[in-house]
Amino acid sequence: PATALRYPADQGSLSRAVLRCVGVGRCRREEGGTMCPSYRVTGEEKHSTRGRARLLYEMLAGEVVTDGFRSEEVREALDLCLACKGCKSDCPAGVDMASYKAEFLHHYYKGRPRPVQAYAVGLVAWWARAGSLAPGLANALLRTRIAKRLGGIAPERRLPSLARETFRAAFGRRNTALEGGEGEPVLLWPDTFTDFFHPEIGMAAADVLEAAGYRVTLPRRRLCCGRPLYDSGMLGLARRWLGRILETLAPEIDAGVPLVVLEPSCAAVFRDELLQLFPEDPRARRLSALSRTLAELLADSPFAPSRLEERAVVHGHCHHKAVMGMAADRTLLARLGLDFEILDSGCCGMAGGFGFEKDHYEVSIACGERVLLPAVRATTPDTLVIADGFSCREQIAQATGRRALHLAQVARMAVG
Repeated sequence: PATALRYPADQGSLSRAVLRCVGVGRCRREEGGTMCPSYRVTGEEKHSTRGRARLLYEMLAGEVVTDGFRSEEVREALDLCLACKGCKSDCPAGVDMASYKAEFLHHYYKGRPRPVQAYAVGLVAWWARAGSLAPGLANALLRTRIAKRLGGIAPERRLPSLARETFRAAFGRRNTALEGGEGEPVLLWPDTFTDFFHPEIGMAAADVLEAAGYRVTLPRRRLCCGRPLYDSGMLGLARRWLGRILETLAPEIDAGVPLVVLEPSCAAVFRDELLQLFPEDPRARRLSALSRTLAELLADSPFAPSRLEERAVVHGHCHHKAVMGMAADRTLLARLGLDFEILDSGCCGMAGGFGFEKDHYEVSIACGERVLLPAVRATTPDTLVIADGFSCREQIAQATGRRALHLAQVARMAVG
């Protein structure tokens, strides 16, 4: 069928992509790696990567599952897919169920409304921008039960608070100092979560990049890569937002300026989904190649921080592990002088908006309780807990009471 994503590794065919699954069943293992978090909770074949791939195959064949992209059986099986991308790297055949889920939901909801959670979470960039105009009032409203009920949010969840000042505003006040110098320019990506919820992470990254000799700039206008849109299949809107990014960043793309992305899921959009939506656009290929995590940029630079000599446990975001890998993080953590352990913790269970939704809360917590949450609770109070993902930090904070740090904040501790 005609698809929104282009599947360049599968000759542009969703049917060929689904046939990657040959039934090995590595997604059914119960320990190690990331995939498949929901299968590990439920133990049901339909919630394994293999089971979902089989249902998608039957849907496309049209003999057993006969209602195509309107299939309730397929929708039900994909409902507990956390879109963690674990299968993209853990599966020997490279099955990419997160992409297949986005594609299915794109067609399933075509011409009809999505659940309220899709709009509450998928359009967080819009809601956060509106709320930033009066963050105090917005946060008061977010703490009410009716806000959770209207948004389909689990009553057990605490909605994250908007910052009093956005990262872009805080950066602007220090614009002259941060953009000074003659160093190599880097473009720091102010993702929605850093910009509106945790500007301190953006400021820490800017400080570290400047200390490493870079000249830091931000995009000229507010942009969003649309990461939450994929989880609800809003691929048309995601394509428009990425097209706007390619137009706005054209001068930096042509000049070869590295793009430093702090949120792993957003970095994965530039490295993965961007190429699936614009596979033949040379600007997209170049921007994808220019995109870096903070660790990737600093690990390949002469950055020489002070040694912290502290103990740390590290939880890698699923998209980070699946798309970028953790090798650069290991290099930077060692350079920072940390005695660290990267947990084999699988998915934290929050997975963007998944863990906030009332119908997914129990599965979300069960995923986290497998390895990550007990490991965090077992740490001593002076052990650093490091997690670059916004959703990972939220899961840790809400389930353990511990505050996890972004790698940028830890690196900032080592530059004075």
